[in-house]
Amino acid sequence: MTMSITRSLTQDWSFTQVGGGRGTKNGEWLAVSQFPTTVHVELLKAERIPDPFLGLNEWEVQWVGESDWTFKNTFEVSAKELAAVNVDLMFDGLDTFASVEFNGHRILDTENQFIAYRAPVKQYLKLGANELVICFSSAFLKGRELEQAHGKLHLWNGDSSRLHVRKAQYNYGWDWGPVLMTIGPWKPITLHTYNVHLTDVDVRSDVSEALDVGVTVTLTLSEKAPGGLASVVLKNAQNSVILAESNIKVDSGSARAEFRFSPGVLELWYPVGFGKQPLYTVEVTISDSEGNTLDAKTQRVSFRRVRVVQEPLVDQEGLTFLFEVNNIRIFCGGSNWIPADSFLTTLTPGRYRVWLQLLVDGNQNMIRVWGGGIYEYDIFYDICDVLVWQDFMFGCGQYPAYDSFLRLVELEAEQNVKRLRHHPSIVIFAGNNEDYQLAESINIVDYSDETSDFRKTKFPARHIYERTLPSIVQKFCDIYYHRSSPYSAPGTVTTDQTLGDLHQWNVWHGSQEPWHNWDLLAGRFVSEFGMEGYPNIRTVDYWLAGDKSERYPQSRVNNNHNKADGFERRLELYLVENFKHAFDMESYVYYTQIMQAETLASAYRLWRRNWRGKGREHTAGALVWQINDCWPTTSWAIVDYFIRPKPAYFAISRELRQYTVGMTRKEKKTFANDLSAAQFTITTVLEVWGTNSTLSKKKAKLEVTCFDLRSSWTEQFSKDIVLAPNSSTELYSGDLPGQPVRTKKSEVPRAIIISARLLDASGIVLGRHSNWPEPFKFINFPAIKDLGFSVKTGSDGESVELSTQKPIKGIILDAEGEDVKWSDQAIDLVPGDPQIVKAVGLKGRDVKVRFLGDGTA
Repeated sequence: MTMSITRSLTQDWSFTQVGGGRGTKNGEWLAVSQFPTTVHVELLKAERIPDPFLGLNEWEVQWVGESDWTFKNTFEVSAKELAAVNVDLMFDGLDTFASVEFNGHRILDTENQFIAYRAPVKQYLKLGANELVICFSSAFLKGRELEQAHGKLHLWNGDSSRLHVRKAQYNYGWDWGPVLMTIGPWKPITLHTYNVHLTDVDVRSDVSEALDVGVTVTLTLSEKAPGGLASVVLKNAQNSVILAESNIKVDSGSARAEFRFSPGVLELWYPVGFGKQPLYTVEVTISDSEGNTLDAKTQRVSFRRVRVVQEPLVDQEGLTFLFEVNNIRIFCGGSNWIPADSFLTTLTPGRYRVWLQLLVDGNQNMIRVWGGGIYEYDIFYDICDVLVWQDFMFGCGQYPAYDSFLRLVELEAEQNVKRLRHHPSIVIFAGNNEDYQLAESINIVDYSDETSDFRKTKFPARHIYERTLPSIVQKFCDIYYHRSSPYSAPGTVTTDQTLGDLHQWNVWHGSQEPWHNWDLLAGRFVSEFGMEGYPNIRTVDYWLAGDKSERYPQSRVNNNHNKADGFERRLELYLVENFKHAFDMESYVYYTQIMQAETLASAYRLWRRNWRGKGREHTAGALVWQINDCWPTTSWAIVDYFIRPKPAYFAISRELRQYTVGMTRKEKKTFANDLSAAQFTITTVLEVWGTNSTLSKKKAKLEVTCFDLRSSWTEQFSKDIVLAPNSSTELYSGDLPGQPVRTKKSEVPRAIIISARLLDASGIVLGRHSNWPEPFKFINFPAIKDLGFSVKTGSDGESVELSTQKPIKGIILDAEGEDVKWSDQAIDLVPGDPQIVKAVGLKGRDVKVRFLGDGTA
């Protein structure tokens, strides 16, 4: 008997441009530098193309994605491999249209980047050298052919032909990413020898409300011959055996075992911030009737109870949309995730670890894998300790549903649901990104119709989202399925703020509301919202590549590194409304970053206030668009391509701490009588609240201090408070101290800055927030010499202490040379409340500081 063995084919690959051209001469083969790989990566390393991330070079490499390429490999086959009963070549991912030949025989044609393919090659196998040749056709040109055959459809972003191609859609260009049509073997290729092998290991857990755990293990074999035995071993993270079951009968190519554990026997998995993330392993072995091992697999699993709760609220219309893990309702503060590189094969496990650690360090507990990229590599989910919202890979389009397309989608969905279902972090599958919104925008969706054959309507993809995907998800896993993101409820438009999830783009897009209106724009679960901000100046200088003539905000190169439609008008709208700003490169970077930080922090602050205890979870989640970039650019990302956090990352982190304090000031205008428009009074109302994400109430002291920016006047009050568990708590509402009542609009209000802090019994600051009069452009800031501002480097050289005698807004820290890893940015500072900022890598360098009103603008 032959045991199942796989061997990776990673050596001795080469590639060529079909027919010769700009990439290789006719007949020239270039050795690959790595495997798996794609063409752009190899041409760049071979210095055959300029770096598309620099300058305008993106447009100098478009020919790559419109050309055909061939990869070939010669590998040795041993006598033992040749003697195997079955020999297959497995292709985990080919991008995208490929024909595969083995020893001169056509064995496979592919047309989906997201599908793994298996081809039997036993009959063509030779002892010694064997040749594998993969010919890739241009996905762009193939897509155009498919579009001509099946018709042009509507979309946002990219070329309309992408809708017919099962390939990462962002390759076609997006409003944050370049047009870089990758091509090549992007995932491993292996040789598999076996007699019988496990085709599926399905480990399901059922955690009851009482938190006892049922585990079912279902095994499927490649052959349905009778006989054979299976064994299942469950081990914990310390490799201790929790359960071992042998002599499980294999019948007609499958086996099944069920187990039950009382509460507490197995540790449950929680998202970071709510408990531990214990991992278990399930070891499965298949043997023949004589005890010979045929195949064995190990799968890492965890156990948790997850519900998506949609139930009536006690004090508002609509339903909740919230995630409950192990009976704990969780406010989900997190981010949207796009592919972290335009060239996916350059991503390493180390880069994924850094990205996901940023989530944890930033106090985030959910990430949404967006539907225009990829079903992420296994490593992403293996190390993810936060909740994952997983889209299927459809985005911003009126996708087709003809038979050949549906067959590709069905296999893609089945394979990826099976691959991902055992990860405890994945708590929801969503059918697509914004496809229902697009359908609404062009009036092709009839929400009163739930029963038609949608393939015959103008919105044929409803068949995919309402028939195909939910049936596959239900069949192959127990994860909740949601038709789209956003999606409200059957029969309801996607902009309903009282149901489902919401993409709130009326700040930036849409009606371009002031960011101060986030409280009015709230939804039950806001799965997208955002504001653009420039990246670190080092990143800007990287893409400028030393061209000083382009080093100004409106330059051609800078424009090419911002893909958002109308970004100039929108950036300036929000800048001009709120700041008096300058246009030199450093200043523009600074002001857009502060604007982004203020905008996004305000959203999290106001929406966490809406999480008010069971039955009053008015907003149950906020996922910023977006955490990352796929190339060096200006976008909505809060961390740039080089993993340099923008100030907004730190501002959001502060708002997602266990304990926070928030404030609003609102002017209240009261008329003297119903007849006069000239006689009125204006009072300023201050509201203060706190939040507590722990499961225990928290006693603390609220300390509120008011400062006049132009005088020495201060006023302070404090009170003992109790923060309710897993909720926000209203702490104060009343007139703003020190602000006179105004009787005419021409009266300039006093520039009062309010500092609120939550202190524990020992005086440690649990949370702080400063509220400033807005818009900031009206503020007459004090001269720098009058601030009493101090920046002291700690004795270790890797921390700084900030203190001041006057309030300061929007402090950004930097140093010449290489990056410093700061622990905080976009800092507001007030007298009597010094702050210490860690600065890893600062030692031996001076600190550079910018803030609003610092005289540089």
